[in-house]
Amino acid sequence: MTKATKREPWLRGTLKEVPAVHRAVVHAFELAEEDITRWCGELSVEEWNAQRRGVACVVFHVRHIAGSVDRLLTYAEGRALGEKQVAELKSEMDACTSPEEELAILRVALEKAARRVRALVGQDLEATRTVGRELLPTTLGGLLVHVAEHTRRHVGQAITTAKVVRAERKA
Repeated sequence: MTKATKREPWLRGTLKEVPAVHRAVVHAFELAEEDITRWCGELSVEEWNAQRRGVACVVFHVRHIAGSVDRLLTYAEGRALGEKQVAELKSEMDACTSPEEELAILRVALEKAARRVRALVGQDLEATRTVGRELLPTTLGGLLVHVAEHTRRHVGQAITTAKVVRAERKA
């Protein structure tokens, strides 16, 4: 690994052809995948499913990242959620059977999401969008910023949970 690849994606000088807002979202996805793999990749199935002190398990956060990115980008594209997306939301707390499979699903979801973000380049970031059944008002730019920050929030929660679970190994 070179010194440049040890840096966070936004400091690697990549994606220069992509406008700043879109680039920041794609970089957030890249960092999410790297951080989840680094901090959670070596946990056992039991550790992925472990809930401590009322905190959601690692598998929930990883699935929620993949699902919420899909849902938020659907809204950004000006569409409503489909039945499959709503059904997947309800399965985010299901037990993990394979951390490797969960990581692969996350990787594919984030790669697809990055393509979707790039497809939004050139659209007006102030364009009106709505979210959820209540059709809450926002903008395309608001959704792009939110999908990046929401992803990073759940990455942090997954890492914290992983650290707690890992610390319990030593106790």
